[in-house]
Amino acid sequence: MKYSKRYIAFTVILALTFFMKFQIFGVDHAKIGEFRGGKLEAEVWNPLVAEDVNAKPIHAVIDNQNLGSGNNFYMNRDRNIMIPVSMLRSALNCSAHVYDNKRLLVEKHSQSVTMDVGKKKAYLNGRETDIRSALTEKDGQLYVSLNDLSGLLGYHCSFDIAENTITASDTDTSALVPASYDLREKGRVSKIYNQGSYGTCWAFAATSALESSLRPEEKVNFSVDHMSMSNSYNVNQYDGGEYTMGMAYLAAWQGPVYEKDDPYGDGQTDSSLTAVRHVQEMQIIDGKDYEGIKEAVFKYGGVESSLYSTITSTQGNTRYYNQYTNSYCYIGTEKPNHDVVIVGWDDNYPRSNFNTELEGDGAFICQNSWGSEFGDNGYFYVSYYDTNIGTHNVAYTRVDDVDNYDRIYQSDLCGWVGKMGYDSESIYGANVFKAKGKEKVCAASFYATGANTEYVVYLVNDFKNEKSFANMKKVADGVLAKAGYYTIDFDGEIPLEKGEKYAVVVRLKTPGSKHPMAIEYDTGETILDGVDLDDGEGYISLNGKKFVNVKEKQDCNLCIKAFTRKE
Repeated sequence: MKYSKRYIAFTVILALTFFMKFQIFGVDHAKIGEFRGGKLEAEVWNPLVAEDVNAKPIHAVIDNQNLGSGNNFYMNRDRNIMIPVSMLRSALNCSAHVYDNKRLLVEKHSQSVTMDVGKKKAYLNGRETDIRSALTEKDGQLYVSLNDLSGLLGYHCSFDIAENTITASDTDTSALVPASYDLREKGRVSKIYNQGSYGTCWAFAATSALESSLRPEEKVNFSVDHMSMSNSYNVNQYDGGEYTMGMAYLAAWQGPVYEKDDPYGDGQTDSSLTAVRHVQEMQIIDGKDYEGIKEAVFKYGGVESSLYSTITSTQGNTRYYNQYTNSYCYIGTEKPNHDVVIVGWDDNYPRSNFNTELEGDGAFICQNSWGSEFGDNGYFYVSYYDTNIGTHNVAYTRVDDVDNYDRIYQSDLCGWVGKMGYDSESIYGANVFKAKGKEKVCAASFYATGANTEYVVYLVNDFKNEKSFANMKKVADGVLAKAGYYTIDFDGEIPLEKGEKYAVVVRLKTPGSKHPMAIEYDTGETILDGVDLDDGEGYISLNGKKFVNVKEKQDCNLCIKAFTRKE
């Protein structure tokens, strides 16, 4: 039977009207019926719907988080909304990793979902189940059906065709993480290292945690020699160090570099090497926030932490360590003197495995830097009741390729040494830089010195003097749930002329703090003998109206950096 163009157009319009009225979409897919003897098959109908939906930006709201419309969502031929796998961790607050470029593992609550590229099968807790849309590679990225994944993880998912918006909400109210978890079983730990007689545990913990954060997608090994010898501190490898030194080295783009390019233990380093990754975010989990530590391990990988140890190698002995069960617990007043990496936990690990009498069960699984002969092939258990474990922790939460920005502008190579404020939760801080070329400033970084820090970032073009702050333009704002080092991308890129001075202004409000701004200054300690306080131009203000020069006021640098892209 032949149909006129008018009849076909009428059929399509009627079908679209029916679609918009009843929103034939989501996890439950309606069937296509007949109209006056004509039948639009799914293979004809679905592409028409997808074409109409994809012609406009697709919005997503997941767990009340508005993900906007610039995230490359699209509707496929099965009428499922496809979301980049790279977004899953933040969008669904879950663990999401890709193995061998073809297998996706998503974990949340007690659910574990695996999918393979091109296969309309998934495995939910090891049980095979059918899905409508396969894991798909498009334009060099992997995409997964949010509709399918929602059904598997217990989300409610729906699509509003009128608003072109997909909404998903978690219906599972149980804990985000399981009672036990082990990154070793997931292929997400680095290799075991041996620091030997050097005091480099802090650098091994930092590089090992950083390596873990990239696995299983990338298996790389970073240089401890470079981190411990090519930084801005006055230290040698016997002096020891702490997590803030590793953070400063990474934030300044001084590293990391590959182990093969600067091998460990030869007493030499190559300071001409440049960073092979740009670390743009490092979250600090303080105050024995065990749930926060577990979530960070679950989502991001190994978490650098500290404890007090009375042994320094595999040959040592102490009453705090049970060598038969590889279990450690110190309860006392000594401060941490050794850094390790938390790679898992077991809430039910028996208290009887420790030499110390404890109130309850539970332990973290920790990676040490004393070689594979120590403990369980280099790993050991640290009781939840240990005095120091979990007190100071760093998770490496944003590690970019080196093409993310072209230039970094900074004056705080030693990073967060102290804090400054007006005995108030709020402060304005500004650093002034001079553009090295015709470029666009697109991001800034700073430290949140406490939890739930509110920030507003401003930019001042053509900076002349303090009066220029009257021309501040807001470029970003938000809230940071945890302390740490953060890079904030601007709402838009701001052009700069070569030689133009510009100011990045950050307004911080940290609840309960009297000194919210992180600063670099000379504490008088030998370790900071090389700190340079003449390489920056910084200003502070209580209210954003009157600014004073920090060099003249306190002889320090503000920890605020800027990032640009060349024109």
